[in-house]
Amino acid sequence: MGNRSSSSASLTQATARLGSKQGRVSIEGRYHRLPQRLEDDYAVDTKALGTGYNGAVLLARSKETGAKFAVKAFKLNGVSKDKKEELITEAEIFLRMDHPHIVRLMHVYEAEETLSLVMECMEGGELFDRITERKVFCEKDAADAANQMLLAVNYIHSEGVVHRDLKLENWLYERKDSDFLKLIDFGFSKIWEKNTKMELSCGTLSYVAPEVLGKSYTSQCDLWSLGVVVFILLVGYMPFSGSSERQQVAAIRAGKYTMRKDRWAKVSPEAIDFVRKLLVVDEKVRMNAEIALQHPWIAKRQTNAMPTNIDEGVAQALMGFARESKFRRCVMQLMAWSLTAEERAEVRGAFLELDTSKTGTVRLSELRQVLERQFHLPEDQAGEIFRALDTNNDDEINYSEFLAAMVSSRIALHDDLLKATFKRFDLAKDGYIWPKELQQVLGDEIDVNSVMQQIDINNDGKISVAEFIAYLRNGNAAGETEEAVSFFLDKELNKEEAHQPDQPVPRLRKRDKLLKFAQNIVGTLSRTSAVFRSEQSVGAASSS
Repeated sequence: MGNRSSSSASLTQATARLGSKQGRVSIEGRYHRLPQRLEDDYAVDTKALGTGYNGAVLLARSKETGAKFAVKAFKLNGVSKDKKEELITEAEIFLRMDHPHIVRLMHVYEAEETLSLVMECMEGGELFDRITERKVFCEKDAADAANQMLLAVNYIHSEGVVHRDLKLENWLYERKDSDFLKLIDFGFSKIWEKNTKMELSCGTLSYVAPEVLGKSYTSQCDLWSLGVVVFILLVGYMPFSGSSERQQVAAIRAGKYTMRKDRWAKVSPEAIDFVRKLLVVDEKVRMNAEIALQHPWIAKRQTNAMPTNIDEGVAQALMGFARESKFRRCVMQLMAWSLTAEERAEVRGAFLELDTSKTGTVRLSELRQVLERQFHLPEDQAGEIFRALDTNNDDEINYSEFLAAMVSSRIALHDDLLKATFKRFDLAKDGYIWPKELQQVLGDEIDVNSVMQQIDINNDGKISVAEFIAYLRNGNAAGETEEAVSFFLDKELNKEEAHQPDQPVPRLRKRDKLLKFAQNIVGTLSRTSAVFRSEQSVGAASSS
């Protein structure tokens, strides 16, 4: 009993830390405690999809939708204190990860003796399988894969996390017909303070950096491992080998790798230079992720990719999100964690394009530059959008905050998404959302009583699925009327542009100004409607 209570206390501390950093909604909306159980929501198969450092990964299906997921379960009882802390650290690190090129953690279930992580199911197989099948990658594909891996590594390092086990097997493809890679398995990962050294010798020997063998290293160990991966992609063999483990260790320590002329003759000088600058024994000389992303071999690939993802629809979605109430924005943020891979794929390109610094988050300067340059929005309006998106007030927009803004405008509010979001609030699993559950998920920043007045149509003190869906779909007159006004404005602006082709109109700025004027009128009508509906409810209750 003592062991379980200490585990629970450690997990509570971990989620509290994450809540203050990542935002309460994104953590509490995914972290489930008893009476919520994994078995209530998922049918877990005995089939193993793979094995991570801390256990097997099993296939599971959602009982609600039948969608596939991957589940990794940790036993917390009967393990040593150090092992338990290791498992909790893996869960904590995974919970804070939020990037297009990192596998998505959908839910965490804490039970009496286990901690279960529910992840998106990556059906495209390992990078290891892909290179085994192809033998070698062409340079374009190798550079594209390297760029994706570097984006993930630069992000985790900027978040203060070191992976410590980068290898072909820990990069998975989204689908069989996709080239989109994601990083998995944080079993060896560590939350690392800069200017300190790590000492635990861990990882997979063929990919391990020399300084890891010396038990004194930094985040740069991940870049060596990435160099080994890219080496294999380009020429199809391991750089460090030997007839024995001892010989292999010696080769790694010395940084001596074999470059077969028949293989490397077909590789460009830029690619060779890229690999050499990663497989440098001195970690201070070795490229870090930020510098590696600027290397000509990678930068050339980025230049050739035409930026086409940030269109007017994205800008309109961002402005629309900024106009929503705080509660609706919180709900949309929860929806972002319920989106399918296909829904996320529709808009993730725009996020990666906005992230010009390639840190995995979008800064105000980056957002302002795009909105001002491409859509002529004034500086103060860009700031307003940024503040609405930055829900955890860390002066950065993370991936899920961006996805939240795309919900309803670029991503359809279908029943499965709405029901999945409802369940994130329904902590007691009784089919209703109670005020105390709203408080648990949202914290003290939201006026729960005001929310209940807006959604609880029959005034029974709880929110049903039907009330929740009605509120989000068409729960207020403003939402419906704004859509009609928006359509009319677009139609009129199109006419104006057609008649004045030589005088380009800053369309979005003009459209937004007119829309705000219309909203003032619509808001008044909406409040009048709400008062009338409230009076009807009171009258009906009195007569009964």
